[in-house]
Amino acid sequence: MEQDIRYPIGRVQLVEYSDEQRLRCLQEIQALPDLLDYAVQNLDEVQLHTPYREGGWTPNQIVHHLADSHMNAFIRFKLALTEEQPTIKPYDEKQWANTIDVADMPVNVSITLLHALHRRWHKLLTSLTKEDLSRTLYHPEQQRTMTLWTMLLIYAWHGKHHATQIINNYEKH
Repeated sequence: MEQDIRYPIGRVQLVEYSDEQRLRCLQEIQALPDLLDYAVQNLDEVQLHTPYREGGWTPNQIVHHLADSHMNAFIRFKLALTEEQPTIKPYDEKQWANTIDVADMPVNVSITLLHALHRRWHKLLTSLTKEDLSRTLYHPEQQRTMTLWTMLLIYAWHGKHHATQIINNYEKH
């Protein structure tokens, strides 16, 4: 069976809480900026601005998307930790991927941002208890309540998912 290149590590697996899975997620959050450094280190400008698949985003868009997405995620975590079941603000990631700061900004700017953001986020996440991770927020676009545990699983997967899209495409060439 041929692998779907859109999901090189498969789709996110929402599993029950375990200390082992929590540590794995924390490691993935911590490792993402270095993984992105590796993913783009040998790409030239043409490669950075060429979609990894037909109809897909360019590596440049993916890196800036990760910065946008993970900034939002960090804020969502802080809201859920400081408010009772806040309603988060969705955003149109496809439109955000086409703004001028994405088109004209080098990827290293967003990778640098992710190094700092993930350092703070990892510090926050390591302090959270199982009870903290059971706190919830409401996602109006998805029309569902989500725990911070679910959010942690999603975002640990999300970074690795997008970095692997870049790596898999350009290691073949």
